[in-house]
Amino acid sequence: MLDYLEYIVITLFMVSVIGYILAVVKEKILLKNNIILIDKKSVTQSHIEETDMKEFILDGFRIKSGDELKVFLKDNKKFEGIVIGAKKKEKSILMVTYGDEVKKFSVENIAKFKIISKYGKFFKEF
Repeated sequence: MLDYLEYIVITLFMVSVIGYILAVVKEKILLKNNIILIDKKSVTQSHIEETDMKEFILDGFRIKSGDELKVFLKDNKKFEGIVIGAKKKEKSILMVTYGDEVKKFSVENIAKFKIISKYGKFFKEF
């Protein structure tokens, strides 16, 4: 019985490692082709076309579409999510939160922000 359980645990471990490797390879291929994958159902093509800048500088930090941010607004609200892009004319950032809501934040209303992770950062080390 113990040998059978050990065999199942080792098999599940190997399947999870192989799955992780395949996910990393898929992201590497997408990044190489300049494709950013935002896997949220609330993000539509019109949201993506609404933004005119996919890479911008905010408070001296270079932010790209796909980066994860924590945004603190001046009215003490905070939001976490993935950046879709920015609108230069309106001076705003479009972001999808972890609750699957698409939010638009005016740059003037942002008190501070924190970059949680950069999209593709894992691959820049290799």
